[in-house]
Amino acid sequence: MALKVTWYSHACLMIETGEAKLLVDPFITGNPLAPVPADQVQADYILVSHGHGDHVGDTVDIAKRTGATVISNFEIHNWLLGQGLEKAHPQHIGGGFNYPWGRVKLTIAHHGSALPDGSYGGNPCGFLFYIQGRKIYHACDTGLFYDMKLIGEEGIDLAVLPIGDNFTMGPEDSLRAVKLIEPRQVLPIHYDTFDVIQQDVDAWKQRVEKETESVVALLKPGESLELA
Repeated sequence: MALKVTWYSHACLMIETGEAKLLVDPFITGNPLAPVPADQVQADYILVSHGHGDHVGDTVDIAKRTGATVISNFEIHNWLLGQGLEKAHPQHIGGGFNYPWGRVKLTIAHHGSALPDGSYGGNPCGFLFYIQGRKIYHACDTGLFYDMKLIGEEGIDLAVLPIGDNFTMGPEDSLRAVKLIEPRQVLPIHYDTFDVIQQDVDAWKQRVEKETESVVALLKPGESLELA
């Protein structure tokens, strides 16, 4: 069965496996580009990459409403339990775990992770998904790092990369990331949500497809692609 990947804008992604709905970094309330309200979003699992408010977002409310299990680092896991969640699974960078729908491993990310109330959020991370023979790398919020080449050696079907600059990689570094990872497809994220991260995504797509073998999937918020 094809995997369905929907971009909800910013770094928020939904991966539908046929067995489960996996929601990453659900920043919806307060997000000017969000295509749906948070109370209409369903999830079986929620993955939180780091503690910033535009990534933790609506995690607590959605998890309480849907009964979703939240996957995060240990520090965020403990914070979420303190918010009243009962279903949460802690992992840490370099560690993977097998779930009923597939496997996810936490990768390094160069960023911050303070939680909305100022609590310590541990180290930020990215996610490497192994689902139905496909591999999806969601870099989440990060700067460029050379070990992306090691992640690329896994044989990535879809790389989800920030391009907004200022807080994360910008267009130049994200292009270099594509060259290191060499994914079959790449999906740009974390741009245009705020003025400070406005980017010409069409120009970026042209450069990536001219300088690499990767195909760029440009999605508008709420649009989807399928990995057959």
